[in-house]
Amino acid sequence: MSTLLLEVERQAALLPPDDRAKLAEFLLESLQEQISTEIQQAWDQEIARRVSAFEAGEVLTIPAQDVFNEAKRLVQ
Repeated sequence: MSTLLLEVERQAALLPPDDRAKLAEFLLESLQEQISTEIQQAWDQEIARRVSAFEAGEVLTIPAQDVFNEAKRLVQ
């Protein structure tokens, strides 16, 4: 582990909880930004395809209460 990382960890541990949470969120978001443009475009197309299928009535939907009831039944 680099000395810089050790120092950042030490300094971060001294922050108040809210600031540590903001720092953690920032760091996680910085990792997510590494998703390639190609992958993001593919996801955008897939989302659009699924929304269109739903709006056209091509997707079998199940009411949430039915799903919850079935889940409870399976857990018992």
